[in-house]
Amino acid sequence: MDEIILASSSPRRRELLSQAGIPFTVRPADVDEGKADFSGSPEKNAEQLAFMKALDVAKGVASGLVLGADTIVVCDDEVFGKPIDEDDARRMLNRLNAREHLVITGIALLDAAKGSAMIGHETTKVRFARLTRSEIEGYISSGEPFDKAGSYAVQGKGALLVDGIEGCYTNVVGLPLRKLFNFLKEYGIDVM
Repeated sequence: MDEIILASSSPRRRELLSQAGIPFTVRPADVDEGKADFSGSPEKNAEQLAFMKALDVAKGVASGLVLGADTIVVCDDEVFGKPIDEDDARRMLNRLNAREHLVITGIALLDAAKGSAMIGHETTKVRFARLTRSEIEGYISSGEPFDKAGSYAVQGKGALLVDGIEGCYTNVVGLPLRKLFNFLKEYGIDVM
């Protein structure tokens, strides 16, 4: 089996791959996201960043399937990445409060030896519960919103903010495992 190389330092992605029994190694990408062209749709932007991450790592290895991923949150056509500080986290959580939004993860699986790639994305609808100001402040003070797209972690304390999910749960965590499984099958990799 070709080695699967995760081009990410995300502990959530590592945990998802481990839970699914998919063997992998980690080589975090070093990508300047400011150089990306964000003129396309949020889905295309997430795919582009995922591919940029996979390509960055693939340049440094002779073989293997390099997996890049990028997760964003979209509410009313505004893209929410990771918060830069408490005020930014507060702004995002207030915007998401009692509303539905989309979580989009772009994934790219690149064959480092051949240069071929499969690129796609998964979209999941998430509904936030109606939160009080003190609930938002309590969540921010937990420290969990930081380093998370949209300022929440559905797999942690942030699950208390979510009223419902329509679609792929692992996508909201940061990696749509079923889509990855299908990509791996296309490359002839059986992880079952």
